[in-house]
Amino acid sequence: MTALCLERAFYLRSAVFLAKALLGKMLIHVTGGVETGGLIVETEAYAGREDAACHSYKRSSPSSKEGRHRTDVMFGPGGHAYVYLIYGMYNCFNVVANVENEPEAVLIRALEPIQGISAMKDRRKTQDVKKLCNGPGKLSIALGITRDQDGADLCGGSLFIAEAESIPVNRILATPRINVDYAGEAALLPYRFVVRDSAFLSRQ
Repeated sequence: MTALCLERAFYLRSAVFLAKALLGKMLIHVTGGVETGGLIVETEAYAGREDAACHSYKRSSPSSKEGRHRTDVMFGPGGHAYVYLIYGMYNCFNVVANVENEPEAVLIRALEPIQGISAMKDRRKTQDVKKLCNGPGKLSIALGITRDQDGADLCGGSLFIAEAESIPVNRILATPRINVDYAGEAALLPYRFVVRDSAFLSRQ
């Protein structure tokens, strides 16, 4: 690893707080001997069992031994990866937040590509750097993140988050989350956070 991963304590706080704190951090994945990574410029907080937009909404506990539910990893301590499939084809990378049994997570929606850009271009089949990681499915393809990384410990291993830039408060913009209309009033919560002057957002 070319950078030190963030320690567990960083993740043991609410998803809303963590979603803002992750802006400017570097998400890195090493796979096949290739290191790719980028600055986190867009996140969305999913605030657990009381948040109708969250996958763990109304879930009181992880699954029993009879079967595994996709959100079980969210019930563990923060600092693990939660990777799920949408539309039957795109993997979305999330960071588990908060302490054990508080099932919250932060969706990483966009990155500013920094490391391994040539490999990202090959994986995404585009030469446009601004389009490599401007969406959750796109960044997972660019970094080679799949459901094999679901549950991965971000505090050690080939997938991790490291310190990079400090984003001042006046550069952080909060908006409602994207594509959560099904969540009723929760869809209006300002839980999407972006670096306001970034050219790499999923939606300006």
